[in-house]
Amino acid sequence: MLDESCAILSDLIGIPTVSADSNLELIAYANERLDRIGARTHLTLNPEGTKANLFATIGPDVDGGVILSGHTDVVPVEGQDWTTDPFQAHRAGDRIHGRGACDMKGFIACSLAMASEFAAAKLQRPLHLAFTYDEEVGCMGAPVLIEALRESGRRPSVCIIGEPTGMKVIEGHKGCFEYTTRFEGLEGHGSVPDRGVNAVEYAVRYVSELMRTSDDLKPRAPAASPFDPPWSTISVGRMEGGIAHNVIPNRCAVDWEFRPVNRADADYVRTRIRDYAEQDLLPRMQAVHADASIRLEIVGEVGGLEPMTESEAVALARALTGGNAVDVVSFGTEAGLFQEAGIPTVVCGPGYIDQAHKPDEYVDLAQLGQCLAMIRNLHARLAA
Repeated sequence: MLDESCAILSDLIGIPTVSADSNLELIAYANERLDRIGARTHLTLNPEGTKANLFATIGPDVDGGVILSGHTDVVPVEGQDWTTDPFQAHRAGDRIHGRGACDMKGFIACSLAMASEFAAAKLQRPLHLAFTYDEEVGCMGAPVLIEALRESGRRPSVCIIGEPTGMKVIEGHKGCFEYTTRFEGLEGHGSVPDRGVNAVEYAVRYVSELMRTSDDLKPRAPAASPFDPPWSTISVGRMEGGIAHNVIPNRCAVDWEFRPVNRADADYVRTRIRDYAEQDLLPRMQAVHADASIRLEIVGEVGGLEPMTESEAVALARALTGGNAVDVVSFGTEAGLFQEAGIPTVVCGPGYIDQAHKPDEYVDLAQLGQCLAMIRNLHARLAA
């Protein structure tokens, strides 16, 4: 089964699915394999019809199934110094290199390789496979898939997200909220700054409030928070505006994110920043120029995976992997979306996050073998 998984992984790496492009070729590949073994498949598309989620069911049409979920998109390779073609799988010793090998086509390959064994068995509970689009750019696809799942009336009992964790069971991670805030002012000559509305200056004030808010989040850290750092964080990634030294800039954009440890902090930050923009900055801008504006664009708002006591997902994943310890991670996944939909969820998959998003990304064969063992143990449980 390891050889078949490697062959499938090679095929998947060979299908470029950078988030800016379509994933339909990969979805068609997976759908065709699952059709051959009699799986029941359902596609959900993005508004443009250029990308798709695939949800497949093997086994009886009853509640209590287990979802194996992974995203199909990968990050770009531009500007990275690869020693091999990133979209052609390269075997070097006990490693397979290629974009997405670790994050997270290795897990998808193992799931597809094992699917035939589930189809050949008399399952008592169904196996579901969920492959999504656009996780890397704000988790755009998973909400569409989850809404369709909700409308179908199916009630899976557990979801395992196969992000690279070294096959450790992960029970929690912070949320990830990404925004672009756009400032529209009034341009003019730099010698008379009071006659214009300097979009960059107001953006600087906005960023300063973000940093003050960031400092105020530290004492809000929950007692015994397992995260590193233990508090919610805010980070400004990019600021762009202006055209010359002596021109009052009428436009500026700020890209920023925050990673809340809980929903209370998420609500706190959104309310505080909104009120500052609407009640402090905007009136001052519009006092000079009535058409001045501040617009917050939501790139993605993905809640965290909150550790749950007596989680069925944690108990199952520990049994499948043979691991007693659970942990949390700093990176985000789609797990919180499934949890919010009422499906207990954990993160557990082959490879390590330190190998993802880098030149010569790779996954170890040993990690793929451990992933196959976990899925094989799940096969025994669903058939019991």
